[in-house]
Amino acid sequence: MNLRDVCIGDRVIGQDHSPWIVAEMSANHGQSLERALRIVDEAARAGVHALKLQTYTPETMTLALETGDFRINDPQNIWSGQTLFKLYASAHCPWEWHKPIFDRCRERGLIGFSTPFDETAVDFLEGMNVPLYKVASFENTDIPLIRKIARTGKLLLLSTGMATVDELAESIEVFRRGGGGDLILLKCTSAYPATAAEANLTTILDLQNRFNCLVGISDHTLGIGVSVSGVALGARVVERHFTDSREKGGPDAAFSLEGSEMHQLVQEVERAFLSLGGVHYGPTLSELGMVRYRRSLYITENLKKGDRLTQKNVRCIRPGGGLAPKHLEKVLGQSIDRDVCKGTPLTWDLLKREKIILEQSEH
Repeated sequence: MNLRDVCIGDRVIGQDHSPWIVAEMSANHGQSLERALRIVDEAARAGVHALKLQTYTPETMTLALETGDFRINDPQNIWSGQTLFKLYASAHCPWEWHKPIFDRCRERGLIGFSTPFDETAVDFLEGMNVPLYKVASFENTDIPLIRKIARTGKLLLLSTGMATVDELAESIEVFRRGGGGDLILLKCTSAYPATAAEANLTTILDLQNRFNCLVGISDHTLGIGVSVSGVALGARVVERHFTDSREKGGPDAAFSLEGSEMHQLVQEVERAFLSLGGVHYGPTLSELGMVRYRRSLYITENLKKGDRLTQKNVRCIRPGGGLAPKHLEKVLGQSIDRDVCKGTPLTWDLLKREKIILEQSEH
């Protein structure tokens, strides 16, 4: 499948281009603009290509209620015991911080953008002329939000967490029919942290084929193995939550990468991409010098002219200066045409020509 390349600034995202790596700040700023700017700096040092914020207020996310559906009571949830409103109040990035954070991104050579969580956030981000948007997994069925983003005509990264095929198909159709720009789907498991066993990365291939678009991964697992595996299966965007220090805590700290880990991710993702190469048989350029060390037929005892070759005086050993191993049975019993020393590579011209009928070819 020939998937269309996507351009963001001077960066090209495509099947034949190394993956685009996004550091997700999320709530790791800890309500400190100074720390948020430090996270930008560390993300740039780690070698990522972009940094993403989340644009919402607690009021645009939920209601300020303490009971019932508005309190998280799942013991498996890392935010259990909190109300939704208080969680979002502690996690949101103040809107007045967006400009200084995006300015710092530009200074550090990063693309700054955000995930809007409602239509007012899209209007706000449009005023800042962000180059692309992301829709989070929990909003991937929010048709009004997707329609609003489509009208901007900009690239959309759409996380697929929890969505059925039919739900994704509807959202994608709304985006495309609504005038949306390029679309990249992000394979995502919306658990925090997620397990490798539930990553189901083979879905990347199905998403590409089913929806005819580039696919990336929004990875919430611990470590970097799942992200690297995603690249091997075709992911060309890798998004990871990022913090300057897990020890400082915060709603997302437990499943966020620190600077050295993100740097390792950048290196290993690039290595994984380069390793894909293309379909190739035969020696590569770096293997050409190694061909001589393959096994071949060598004389293993001093022989006189007329001696016959046996399994005791000719063997298949390294290096590769003699006849290919496949000729061993052909040469056994044949006579040597001259005196030879132990360690002489066996070649056709050492055999008595008048007494053998052999295919004197390697083919």
